[in-house]
Amino acid sequence: MQIFEAAAAGADAVLLITAALDDVSLGELRALAEDELGLDALVEVHTVQELRRAVNAGARIIGVNNRDLGTFHVSVSTSERLITEAPRDKIMISESGLHSADSLLRLHKLGFRGFLIGEALMRAPEPERALRDFVAGAEHRQPRRVSTGAGPL
Repeated sequence: MQIFEAAAAGADAVLLITAALDDVSLGELRALAEDELGLDALVEVHTVQELRRAVNAGARIIGVNNRDLGTFHVSVSTSERLITEAPRDKIMISESGLHSADSLLRLHKLGFRGFLIGEALMRAPEPERALRDFVAGAEHRQPRRVSTGAGPL
């Protein structure tokens, strides 16, 4: 099982995609990772229904994927919508479609505590510099838009 392999390889966390799991499997895999193996489980959701399922499964860390896995359309409004439904005791992560430090600051004010940034860094001509710009902007040091070639939020 991949969770055991991840733990054996020294992983700190595993990703559980709610849309790919039934409720029983989601709860069992989350418990295995967190309670038995000491891993964090990032439980990924895209809809309010999936958010409720994640909460019912005992998720502590919930990632809101702004990319619809059915259409691959990306909209940060998914995070903005779902954060209003999330219990305040959960660690909320916004995933995908994040192209500026300003978007991180805005989502942080709404309650997000972490961000998964991939495409913006992959498309950047200088990924290391783009990451530094994200961090500097999010820390209120010279906030600016990262030049990634990707479209607006």
